[in-house]
Amino acid sequence: MRNRYLDLLRAVATVRVVVYHLTGWTALTVVFPAMSVMFALAGSLMAASLDRFGVWSVERRLRRLLPSLWVLGLLIAVPAMLIAGTPFDVHLLLWGFPIVDPEATGWWMQALSHTWYLRDFLWFVLLSPLLLPLFRKFPLISVLVPYGALLILDLGDFAAPAIAHDLALYGGAWLLGFAHHDGHLSRLGRKKLLIVAAALAVPAAAWTITHPGPRGYDLNDIPIGNALWSAAFILVALGSAPMVRENRVLTVLNARALTIYLWHIPIIVAVTQVGEAHGLPVGGWVGITWRAAVVFVLLGLVLAAVGWVEDVAAGRRPQLIPGQARMPVPVSPAPAQAPAPASTSV
Repeated sequence: MRNRYLDLLRAVATVRVVVYHLTGWTALTVVFPAMSVMFALAGSLMAASLDRFGVWSVERRLRRLLPSLWVLGLLIAVPAMLIAGTPFDVHLLLWGFPIVDPEATGWWMQALSHTWYLRDFLWFVLLSPLLLPLFRKFPLISVLVPYGALLILDLGDFAAPAIAHDLALYGGAWLLGFAHHDGHLSRLGRKKLLIVAAALAVPAAAWTITHPGPRGYDLNDIPIGNALWSAAFILVALGSAPMVRENRVLTVLNARALTIYLWHIPIIVAVTQVGEAHGLPVGGWVGITWRAAVVFVLLGLVLAAVGWVEDVAAGRRPQLIPGQARMPVPVSPAPAQAPAPASTSV
């Protein structure tokens, strides 16, 4: 049975990501650390998939992840870059399977800057068949390892590859998703969860306040504060299990979450640059308001145009708007049978 509460968390995370990139409000990273929550939710769902399908769950996850990326990357971004004069490089083909950062040039460097999430997601999916058995054998140690690795990388000022740093930064969230699926958080109890969350939140807040980044207290610039604060948030969020009713908005946002994520940055970048070119305000309430209206309209058009790819990738019937009830197939009434002739006795 589908967990609608997890759907609610994913929907809120998706909207929060869009609003953050549209407004740049740093407080949103503290109020709702969306990226870590998304990795935790994905970790929980990946553990469930591994239990059900075994190693074939990796293929299922990739099949759901990659087609939407191919539409934007291989069919649109790569041809556009080649037409603009970008010389062909084999690294452009990484848009088909971004195990490392794919090539991006010109306008697309900014428009596709958010695809690091898919790169990291891909690595977590590929590693999960190995990580889940290790987690189940050594649950606490497994969860602590990414946080320890992050402390070593950041405090030791090592020049680690971006992938290694991100696996350390978000690995704890992914493994907390494992813990949620296996019932560790519910067995811990509400009181103990809050105590552990507070024990993480206090040093997270202290570190963040004393180590502000270039954008102040934006957690995206403060990895240690981000990881600790996100862990506290995830423990509270996934440790809860409120009943959430079926909701059409949740259905749409979850069925189109990947498309929304992939397309919202190119749209925001394009709208902002057009506004600046025409002397329109792009900051403040006026600039945010008109850009938000245009962005959401354009995003809606994109969802109508290519959102159905997510349905096909998931093995669902393609729909313009997810959650539409299927029209019942008319059934012709069976022809009435003629009454049996009365029997006669002789």
